Amino acid sequence: MNDSVLTPERILAAAEDVLRRYGPGKATVVDVAQALGVSHGSVYRHFASKAALRDAVLRGWLERMMAPLRAIAASRTAPPARLRQWLATLRSIKRDKALGEPELFATYGALAADAREVIGEHVEHLREQIASIVAAGVASGDFRQVDARATALAIFDATSRFHYPGMAHLWGTPGEDAAFAQLVDLLLAGLAPTTAPPRRRKSAG
Repeated sequence: MNDSVLTPERILAAAEDVLRRYGPGKATVVDVAQALGVSHGSVYRHFASKAALRDAVLRGWLERMMAPLRAIAASRTAPPARLRQWLATLRSIKRDKALGEPELFATYGALAADAREVIGEHVEHLREQIASIVAAGVASGDFRQVDARATALAIFDATSRFHYPGMAHLWGTPGEDAAFAQLVDLLLAGLAPTTAPPRRRKSAG
């Protein structure tokens, strides 16, 4: 490939392919350059280091994963149904990758372990989306008055059992669907507007 047509997008596509074939422990910038037919110096002109290239690959993967979640968060679906759909979609995306492409999932997990800043940004974006749904529910009266951001953090942490990669070994076990549905039901019940208990009638005499 001519260096003049080398773009970050082409480099990232090649890097993903190299990572798929060799894994994060063996894939190098030289491997990426060879796959593109250019010198490794050409790759470094776009990405200052191996770490920068890997962070960019991870960001691209996470961005693709975020797209359907972002669409749900921005939808006009009633907030309770929207929150349920968002949480179910996050779970489904992670589970499908972990169970359907375990080697690729492990590869990105290894990248994530060395990219705390990237993962921190990703988690913050997820929490912001939950917060936007909670805020919409408070505004519509579907949820009781709560601090949207603090509640989003609590929801994210409470559901981590179903989306945190470190728990992936449990995602294929029996009863997972029922456990997830029960937890979401509990969270939505906790967000529901509170009603005053009925007054007791005074007894005669």
